[in-house]
Amino acid sequence: MRKELKNHETIDYFLKIVWQTVANRYNQLVTEYGFTQSIGYLLINIDEHEGTTVSQAAALLGLKSTSLSRMLNQLEKTGLIYRELNPGDKRSVKIYLTDLGKEKRHLARGIVKQFNNYLNSHINESDKQYLIEMLEKINQLTLNYKPDNH
Repeated sequence: MRKELKNHETIDYFLKIVWQTVANRYNQLVTEYGFTQSIGYLLINIDEHEGTTVSQAAALLGLKSTSLSRMLNQLEKTGLIYRELNPGDKRSVKIYLTDLGKEKRHLARGIVKQFNNYLNSHINESDKQYLIEMLEKINQLTLNYKPDNH
């Protein structure tokens, strides 16, 4: 007889809870600066010189391009980004940071750095390395997973 798994006994439960806690904490920290964790993450990952394509940004955030478009409209309206046709491929659009976007990116980077310094001061190097290796392993196993068909 198979034992039923309780939510708190699954690996994905802990991954989800920890990420939600981290994201919520980031949101609390960045709210006073007028943006969210996901906007900060996007700003940090827009290439300052080359720009970033909408499809690259969608992949970074784990969104479909259509879902990202609402966020990009808002960022454009608030003056954090601007969009231009990709000179290398006229079918795609690139996102660039405005001066205000660069300023918010700088704030977001500072918050991420400070939070990571805090975590690093409370987690020893070998535990951190082990955690990273386990997360990479879980990621690879997840990509390789093929469910039994029964």
